[in-house]
Parts: sequence; C-alpha cells; structure tokens
Amino acid sequence: MMYDEEMVTPMREELTELGIKETRTAPEVDSFLKEPKGTTLVVVNSVCGCAAANARPAVSLAMRHQKLPANAITVFAGNDAEATARARSYFVGYQPSSPQIALLKDGEVVFMLERHNIAGRSAQDIAAEMTEAFNEFC
Repeated sequence: MMYDEEMVTPMREELTELGIKETRTAPEVDSFLKEPKGTTLVVVNSVCGCAAANARPAVSLAMRHQKLPANAITVFAGNDAEATARARSYFVGYQPSSPQIALLKDGEVVFMLERHNIAGRSAQDIAAEMTEAFNEFC
C-alpha cells in the first residue's frame, strides 16, 4: 500500500456513500466489467488534489442526475494496485491516469475523463459533461 489506509478511508467513503461500489481486487472489478451488460461508471480515485477538488465533487454532483449508469464502481490508485490495473485494462486506447472517470457501455469505453480533462476545471463543469454522457449512453 502506498498510502496510510486511515488517511485514504474518508476519500473512499466520498464515493461509496454515493452508492458507488468499491472494488479492491481484480476479481471484484471483473465481476462488473468482464461480461458487461449496459452501462458502468468506473472512477479511478486517488489522493491527489485534483481528485479532492475536482473529480470526487464532480462525481457527487453527477450522481444526483435523474439518468444514471446501471452500475458504478471505484478503484483506488496507489492502494489497490491490482484492482486499478484491472480496471484500466478495460480502458482500451487510454493511458493510465489518476484520477480517471470512464463510462463503459456493453464493455466499450464511450466516455472518458482523464487527469488533463479534470485538473483545473470546476466540479460543476465536469459534472455537466458527465451528465451529458449519462443522457446519451444510459
């Protein structure tokens, strides 16, 4: 583990309290993504400032939208390396990024926000982009 679990727990809870399922192992990730049906939001969480200031608040806002993915999971980069690597293996054509927010439909990435799409933007702008994707693909 890269970070003290006591420090990371509140960062995990910001997402799990929204109903997003925490996946901490590769098999847990596979249980949602290996035989995909419908839409799944995948949030690669991290301790970085843009995760705290931009990504997690944006996800919180987006998850209040009336149209949501069928499933939503999260992995924590730095602490759950196996789960994070497995989730990223489904992001065909995208480089690893922390944080990272992907929407998969029937196993294919249909929407992606990488760190460079998240850092320096407001949570409201990111959430608006996410909800547009929810409207289109969910």
